[in-house]
Amino acid sequence: MTKLDDAAELESQLGELVLANRILAREDVLDAFGHVSIRHPQNPDRFFISRARSPGLVQRADLLEFGLDGAPVETLAHPAYAERIIHGAIYQARPDVHAVCHHHADSVLPFCVAGVPIVPVFHLGATMGHTAPFWDSRDEFGDTNMLVCSAEEGASLARALGEHWVVLMRRHGAVVAGRSLRECVFRAVHLKQNAEMQLRAAALGGISPLSAGEIALAGEMNLRPVILARAWEYWTTRATETEPRGIQ
Repeated sequence: MTKLDDAAELESQLGELVLANRILAREDVLDAFGHVSIRHPQNPDRFFISRARSPGLVQRADLLEFGLDGAPVETLAHPAYAERIIHGAIYQARPDVHAVCHHHADSVLPFCVAGVPIVPVFHLGATMGHTAPFWDSRDEFGDTNMLVCSAEEGASLARALGEHWVVLMRRHGAVVAGRSLRECVFRAVHLKQNAEMQLRAAALGGISPLSAGEIALAGEMNLRPVILARAWEYWTTRATETEPRGIQ
């Protein structure tokens, strides 16, 4: 691949990162807070994330490049997210991860507060995986400001994620990972929907979660590229319906 091809690929992925911010805001996964990132497609020791801005407002010019330690590649002209450390720590621990989202979706937070596991209860929810482990900052760090800002906190959170795709942060929110940006967005949206359905079903008297086999088969089916592309097209249309074409 030539340098020109590399540059075109990078710009394409950065354009999708802008869209991912808009999509996740439109689908009520992110609001004024939370963030999503991608690993650099040619340099796995770097990642891109927006400057500290509400995701629904992110534009191409807002995207910044960082090393996996969270240090900016260039001098910052705008404040950066303090919790970019989460993203770098997971990229360090998981070479297979190429996108990360941290959010505080309303339907997910009750599980984080109560310490009740989220389990897949419908077919698209299977993409969260068999288990979403919990991470509690108090276990290692005592009382904090609740933000994951240090390398030690980031590494601890990454260890809790382990080989899974979702980790729930007690009294805080969730982190979702993906092998691609579209996979990460798909998983984040359907984790939120799964949590909503689990809460509603529990209010009716109980839940009937998917079996281990159903989780494996439905998870694999729904992460196929054709399914991801279908959902991405739909979400992009919803996120840009009031925007000019070709959002940059």
